[in-house]
Amino acid sequence: MQHIEALKDAKACPVWHDPEVMPEGLPSLASDEKCELLIVGGGFTGLWAAMQVKEREPDTDIILVEQTFVGNGASGRCGGFLSSTLAHSETNVGYRFSDEADRLWELGTQNMKELLETLERYNIDARYEKTGTMSVALNPQYSQSLRSEYELAKAAGDDVVWFDKNAVREQVNSPTFFAGLWYRGGQDGIIDPARLCWGLKEVLLNHFGVRIYEGTRLLGVKPIGKEAMQANCEGGVIRCDKVLMATNAFTSSIGKIRRSVIPIWDYQIATEPLSEAQLKKIGWGSSRHALSDYQNMFHYFRMTKDNRITYGGGAAVCYYYNNGIGINLDDAPAHYEQLAQEFFETFPQLSDVKFSNKWGGIIATSTRFCMVPGVAYDGRVAWSVGYTGHGVAASRFGARIGVELLGYGPSDILDMKFVTEKALPWAPEPLRWLGVRFTQHALVKADKNNGKRGLWLRFLDWIGLGFAC
Repeated sequence: MQHIEALKDAKACPVWHDPEVMPEGLPSLASDEKCELLIVGGGFTGLWAAMQVKEREPDTDIILVEQTFVGNGASGRCGGFLSSTLAHSETNVGYRFSDEADRLWELGTQNMKELLETLERYNIDARYEKTGTMSVALNPQYSQSLRSEYELAKAAGDDVVWFDKNAVREQVNSPTFFAGLWYRGGQDGIIDPARLCWGLKEVLLNHFGVRIYEGTRLLGVKPIGKEAMQANCEGGVIRCDKVLMATNAFTSSIGKIRRSVIPIWDYQIATEPLSEAQLKKIGWGSSRHALSDYQNMFHYFRMTKDNRITYGGGAAVCYYYNNGIGINLDDAPAHYEQLAQEFFETFPQLSDVKFSNKWGGIIATSTRFCMVPGVAYDGRVAWSVGYTGHGVAASRFGARIGVELLGYGPSDILDMKFVTEKALPWAPEPLRWLGVRFTQHALVKADKNNGKRGLWLRFLDWIGLGFAC
């Protein structure tokens, strides 16, 4: 079959992990160490936390440990969609933090501005493109809902553009598109997520002198008296004053973190670089919109700098019983085949395209579908986890919350409901697995019914667990 044949030679590796640009690995921890601040996790949150602490208090002695290599988790495997929203979407903000919506919008705009200024200041080439974000409707009914969203955004003064059926297909030629809504204002866009991680890593090492140990697994954290912490790692013990846990979806030694998030597996595929003729067939090479389809189980797809299309999400997103961490679940032929088949349904005129890469990995989601900050051990341990797939920019703000909770330049954001309100913990197994699977089936059914939410989804809305994104 076409989609299976197109996947035949695809490498099981993120398209971003180009060996020509991937930096050499760093040594693992091999002795006992001391520092003021220990950061656990070499993804966006950990890297941004180290950067912000060093810019606020340059003399801070920081060690960062990563169990594999910097940029190997969700941060270096994601789609690279850079969005200013801090709580997954404006819909989720209105649903959960309506009284802080204006402040969260201002903070999200500020966070994006500072993120891009950091890239420029330290000459980090993350291949940023200011594309805005664009949602496409796949049927007439969703077109009406998207049109209503456009009218509300326009009335609020947002810089938005509406595309009807003919106009959206001039932007990106797909027979499945019935309408499009383009948020072109602000600084939203796309990046190469691995290059961002590795650029931050280089600056932290060479400009700020942060000690980074890769291939170093944390075994546990415990308090030493009333002022210090001890982190037991493979290879040595690190004694420190404070700890920032930037583990996100990976199992944490802190019980509050483990109960706050669950790991959701997400899968992506990427085409070989498109030829000029192929680009002309879809008309996407000039507009380069960052796209997602307008439904609950949405796909996200974009162009890379070398004109590949990455395609992920949809019903391939899933939760495995008892978390599924530690199992080789990125080897999932059925999910890749499903994505490839949906890709060709979206772009049938690219029937001759081949896929160069396929990969999967875990993202963390909380019951409020956005970041969950927290603190323990009398303010000596802090965290920010659970970005639910929208953490490329939001993780920088999550890192800010984490370092401020540890006392590095605390501000009034720590008094916001967004920070202080606790997320409901996830239920234990098997209720967790049953609830997630049942909810996923309900969301798929709602998409087939043009967004109409059934009894189960309305019940979740009523108790505050509805997927309002």
